[in-house]
Amino acid sequence: MKNLRPLIVVLSLLAATLTATAQSKQATVDMKKLFNGYYKTTLAQGLLEKSKSDLRKDLKEMADNLEKSQTDYKQLLDQANDAALSPDEREKRKSAATAKAREINNSKAAFEQYQRQAESSLADKSQRMSANLVTEIQKAVADKAKAGGYTLVLNSATTEVVVFSDISADLTEPVLKQLNAGAPIDVAKPAGLPLTISTNLP
Repeated sequence: MKNLRPLIVVLSLLAATLTATAQSKQATVDMKKLFNGYYKTTLAQGLLEKSKSDLRKDLKEMADNLEKSQTDYKQLLDQANDAALSPDEREKRKSAATAKAREINNSKAAFEQYQRQAESSLADKSQRMSANLVTEIQKAVADKAKAGGYTLVLNSATTEVVVFSDISADLTEPVLKQLNAGAPIDVAKPAGLPLTISTNLP
């Protein structure tokens, strides 16, 4: 009898779980579709692309200045070895070349530091925007689920989670309609692209 008690407890818990599952009202949403279709995702992508474009412009300007400095340095070295110049003039060019080399090294270090910091800042900005959008979408899903009396909503975009789902109980379209209710006309189209951007700028 003692050996049967644990089994009875397990069977009771399993029965309770199955009963609760049977009584629960479930639905699905495609979180990927909601994310890409949300008008604020399009706006966020636009802001990130502008920041990325501004960074490219800054980096190009710094690279151009470095290239000019390197050209000047080469000219100074050539002049320092020019036998047509007086020894004093060659010495002046040599000193100027040494100073230019230090300037180039400092500029290179500043360029690399600026690039690392800017790309890191862009990545953080992308993650924050993405997290904020997901939070808004989850709230909209929760509101729609509560209004419809659903006790569980599964993400149909993640195949490992859903083994079987009834598409008649999918809330993706009504949630997306609710999310985009206040969208400006020119940005209401689905974004179609993931928010995450590459920080390895060309």
